[in-house]
Amino acid sequence: MTQATSKKVSHTTVTIDARGPRFSAAITVVVLSIALITNSIWVLAFQALVFGIGALRGPQFTPYSVIFRKFVRPRLKGEVPTEDVRPPKFAQTVGLVFALVGIAGLAISAPIIFTIATSAALAAAFLNAAFNYCLGCEIYLLLLRLR
Repeated sequence: MTQATSKKVSHTTVTIDARGPRFSAAITVVVLSIALITNSIWVLAFQALVFGIGALRGPQFTPYSVIFRKFVRPRLKGEVPTEDVRPPKFAQTVGLVFALVGIAGLAISAPIIFTIATSAALAAAFLNAAFNYCLGCEIYLLLLRLR
């Protein structure tokens, strides 16, 4: 859910390396799995922070994007596929909401809320990591069509 680079295409559209979100989703799967296994509010809070950066500034500014940019992207060959930053940014916002609901669940001693919210975010991240299907991006595009 993060990208390696960004560039201006027009006055309003920023594009990112389309391979970055899938890499970031794989890291997110690991982090959310650890949060679920350990029931750790702190691990989920870290992921919420990552989602927050992606939601507010853009996924290309998250720590996972730094890892992609420094270690993964230099090893990739071929043309760089790009995509509009807005759908992944929306997906980061959706992830942030689920993470905050999960944190609230643990904070109020309702672990079932934590489990459901974290599992939902994990499922969406897994879809992106394993199948390159960004559920949050698809919701964004659906909302645009409905508008």
